[in-house]
Amino acid sequence: MASAITLAADAPTLSSANTGFMLICSALVMLMTPGLAFFYGGMVRVKSTLNMLMMSFISLGIVTILWVVYGFSLAFGTDSGGLIGWNSDWVGLSNIGLTELWDGTTIPLFVFLVFQMMFAILTPALISGALADRVKFTAWALFIALWVTVVYFPVAHWVWGSGGWAFDLGVIDFAGGTAVHINAGAAALGVILVIGKRIGFKKDPMRPHSLPLVMLGAALLWFGWFGFNAGSWLGNDDGVGALMFVNTQVATGAAVLGWLIYEKIRHGAFTTLGAASGAVSGLVAITPAGGAVSPLGAIAVGAIAGVLCAAAVGLKYKFGYDDSLDVVGVHLVGGVIGSLLIGFFATGKGQSDVEGLFYGGGLDQFWKQCAGVFGVLAYSLVVSAIIAFLLHKTIGMRVSEDEEVAGIDQAEHAETAYDFSGAGGGAARTTAVPAPVADASKKVDA
Repeated sequence: MASAITLAADAPTLSSANTGFMLICSALVMLMTPGLAFFYGGMVRVKSTLNMLMMSFISLGIVTILWVVYGFSLAFGTDSGGLIGWNSDWVGLSNIGLTELWDGTTIPLFVFLVFQMMFAILTPALISGALADRVKFTAWALFIALWVTVVYFPVAHWVWGSGGWAFDLGVIDFAGGTAVHINAGAAALGVILVIGKRIGFKKDPMRPHSLPLVMLGAALLWFGWFGFNAGSWLGNDDGVGALMFVNTQVATGAAVLGWLIYEKIRHGAFTTLGAASGAVSGLVAITPAGGAVSPLGAIAVGAIAGVLCAAAVGLKYKFGYDDSLDVVGVHLVGGVIGSLLIGFFATGKGQSDVEGLFYGGGLDQFWKQCAGVFGVLAYSLVVSAIIAFLLHKTIGMRVSEDEEVAGIDQAEHAETAYDFSGAGGGAARTTAVPAPVADASKKVDA
């Protein structure tokens, strides 16, 4: 009886503070998807703005429903062979008690599943930036549904699900370097290799139409990322969540500086687009690493990511793949950098006692990180390309050449982002204004 009493006393109980904190974090992560929409929307040409916004927003609808029906069960249910999960009681979320706690935590299961739902929504939206200007909206919506089912849900289980092969191997991914960013970046590369380049790639100017919109989107992403990262510890009773919050800010600032310095040396100017892209690269890189490194390590992770991602975005011109908005250069490369640097900068004083090479731990963790990184990268790249190929050969992934040239917004959504017909005031009048009549009494003879 004494042991039973002890076990009951040691069992976690619901924490109102942690529950409230996690609900706020979930809302912050949800905000990242509209933030991403604005970030991408400002980077495209005027004629593609609405399509870019919609490619992110539609994920909010599709993935939410799939997550409720079966996605949460596949990602976090009972493990099967280290590859996938399943729990029939979670199908439709109809057999979950309101006060039932998530495994070993002090927050309700409902809170954990809605937090993870926001991750699942954001991840396919990240892919959309690589496909700007040329993908049918219906094909994109179907791609999202197929992709999260056969790629995201299984990979989330590998990395975060109890029994997942990467989880059991000891791969560290605090908040999604592999499951979110490498996964999305590799998928983007797989799809663009199938559907091909935009008309005019490397010939026509394809500059961002609204840099203020880009900066607004980057700011919303940066703000939401605190929930994305700090919330992934599912509370802050031991200070690890606070460490992640600090490291998120520190790494992002370092990445902005690293990107801008590279840009100034390489191209001769400090650009707003570079500042925004640098911020995102730092956020991506610290996502897997922030719970394992110190603030000084976070500076190193951010600065390295800022420089290397800035260099990587130019690879599309060298190798000829049309990654429209640099999803590969920022999310894939940034995710790889952040994940692998754990093997060097892990202090053993954060989320676990794992130490990296620079802290006396050797290369053991680095090789584990390599297994996680390249396992997810290869799976996502190949399966995403197969999904895109099947869609491309059946319903067709791309709009027609005429529709792409004229503008995908009008073709796919029957709308335009900006109505210029009212510019200048007078052009918007709907009734004719009579011309002024000269006053004959004031006529001056020649």
